[in-house]
Amino acid sequence: MRKLILLSVCLLSMPQLANAALFDDKEARQQIVELQQKTDAQSQSTQAALDALKKSQQALEQRILSIENVIKSQGLMDLLSQIDRLNEELSKVKGELEVAQHNIDVSQQRQKDLYADTDGRLRKLESSNVAANAAADNKEAPAPAASSNVSAAENSAELKAYDNAQALLQAGKYKDAFDAFDKFLQNYANSKQAANAQYGLGFSQFSLKNYKAAIATQQKLAIQFPDSPRVPDAQFNIANCQIQLSDIEGARKTLRDLIAQHPTSELIPNAKRRLAVLESIKK
Repeated sequence: MRKLILLSVCLLSMPQLANAALFDDKEARQQIVELQQKTDAQSQSTQAALDALKKSQQALEQRILSIENVIKSQGLMDLLSQIDRLNEELSKVKGELEVAQHNIDVSQQRQKDLYADTDGRLRKLESSNVAANAAADNKEAPAPAASSNVSAAENSAELKAYDNAQALLQAGKYKDAFDAFDKFLQNYANSKQAANAQYGLGFSQFSLKNYKAAIATQQKLAIQFPDSPRVPDAQFNIANCQIQLSDIEGARKTLRDLIAQHPTSELIPNAKRRLAVLESIKK
């Protein structure tokens, strides 16, 4: 009997339990739906925030790029400005160089003109001196004296050789004159005309534009024949050779020595004028 009652009670309770179970399932579903909605809402919110961050990042990157462009542009402008300034300075330097080069050219031309004028005057003066000295030599040459060792024929040959060399020099045949004087000095080293021949040899070299050799020849004259009246002529010829070699300081010294050592020489006025011209040339 009791079992029957319990069974009856169980049967009567089953619908209520079924209803309770059904109610619990709907509530769970509802909670799931709500949770899903919240999750979706949060996902959308997160996505929106992420999109906003991306936009902010892009905007920041754009600003940085703009700033870099501005910096680069400013640096380029500075560089261009520096290039412009350098070009201006370069143009200025080129202009100054052109002016300096022009001044140098003018100065060199003036010196060339001065040298040409000096050389022209020198040649006229030397030609006059050679002619005058030749005439004086021929006029004042002592008659050959007879001696036991030297015959009259030998004296005549010596004088003829010297006169021949002088004639070649006066005729402007400087190469032939050089050979004639050189041969004369070899054959008649002890001749009274040796100093004159030595000078003629040096002047021939000068006329042939062999200036260094002419200087050596005239210096040899001054050493071998220090008392000869040809020494001032030799010094004057040396100074002219130095002028042709552009040794202006050397020419000044030679002329000063000539004026100091031979104050009574007929060449002194010419030497002083030439020295004054050389002194006017800037170093």
